[in-house]
Amino acid sequence: MSSVDPIGAVAAALGCAGGPTSDFDLNPETVLADGRRLRPAGVLVPLMAGPGGARVVLTQRSSALKHHPGQIAFPGGKQDAGDADVTAAALREAREEIGLHPENVQVLGYLPTHETVTGFLVTPVVGRVISPYTPHPEEAEVAEVFDVPLDHVLQQQRYRIESRYWRGTMRRYYTVPFGPYYIWGATARMLRALADVAGRP
Repeated sequence: MSSVDPIGAVAAALGCAGGPTSDFDLNPETVLADGRRLRPAGVLVPLMAGPGGARVVLTQRSSALKHHPGQIAFPGGKQDAGDADVTAAALREAREEIGLHPENVQVLGYLPTHETVTGFLVTPVVGRVISPYTPHPEEAEVAEVFDVPLDHVLQQQRYRIESRYWRGTMRRYYTVPFGPYYIWGATARMLRALADVAGRP
């Protein structure tokens, strides 16, 4: 049995992360306005150890939400005036959305920032869940809290490029499905960035 700590290996690799990513990576024909103002946001990429191996915690957004209803996401959101920085925003939102207390998270590092089509500059904060916890989803925002094997999202071969029409143009994006969960868009792109620095082909 291997004694390698997969979460520790991810933490060690974060310092080698590449440049920023965006929802437009697979759509190079998109012309972005110079001087556009992006709103800062932070999401938490919670990694937790378990008897079956390391896993990544994700949420399924409520179908009642105005933006991105029903989609798979990391806990997180925009940086509010009371947040010291995007890390504080990610930890606050994780507590509000899934009941994960900041004291139970060891921040390991960061993935490259990610620009979304909705005008946010998202910083993915990678953190280790220190002790087991029971999720308490905020019903108004989160339909489900679930987890997927870290090994699954670290394998680059698991990722597919798909496309659909959005606002009158064909948009291409990454997907990394797992069981009944269709992980796509910004969440899949950020996970792909994790696979690029800490995964394998």
